Amino acid sequence: MNTPIPRQRTILGVDVERSTERNNVGRGQVRDAMFDIVEKTLIASGITEELREPIVDRGDGALVCVHPVDQIPKTVLITTFVPILRAELRNQAFRLRVAMHFGDVHFDARGPFSEDIDLMIRLLDSPELKARLKKSPDPLILGVTERFYRSVIKHGYDGIEVEAFVPLPRVRLGGQSYRGWVQEALQS
Repeated sequence: MNTPIPRQRTILGVDVERSTERNNVGRGQVRDAMFDIVEKTLIASGITEELREPIVDRGDGALVCVHPVDQIPKTVLITTFVPILRAELRNQAFRLRVAMHFGDVHFDARGPFSEDIDLMIRLLDSPELKARLKKSPDPLILGVTERFYRSVIKHGYDGIEVEAFVPLPRVRLGGQSYRGWVQEALQS
């Protein structure tokens, strides 16, 4: 067996809040709307199909791996994608948890996989991020990994409000502990 070659990607995950409380008909309607909104938001953010991998179905969520290209710096996900997604969700009957990370991704016939994807998913599914969304009036909550925070958020690039991000309790993966950050307030 050949060792897979890693490819650098920005990893984005979304997950529908409280989807297990819906019946299958309701789940199907929310899934359709969620996929439509994510696709529409990606395109409106300039993240077209040739700049990313196909969207991966996660049941009540989705995974997107964005190519590391100059047209789509990681800041675009914070300053463009998240605000557009937030606006698109305002009139929907569901809310989303969103998580971001970047790192190495491997691909096989079944799709993408890697420790970096697993870390983003741990953050996305963390009880702390779920609890923050439950308490929030906002239609989405954004979590980022420590690496994403240090690379993008903490520098306060145009359109990024550093003070809006606060640390989350650590998540565990492979015997290691990782810090996450959550956006507490809406961006201007």
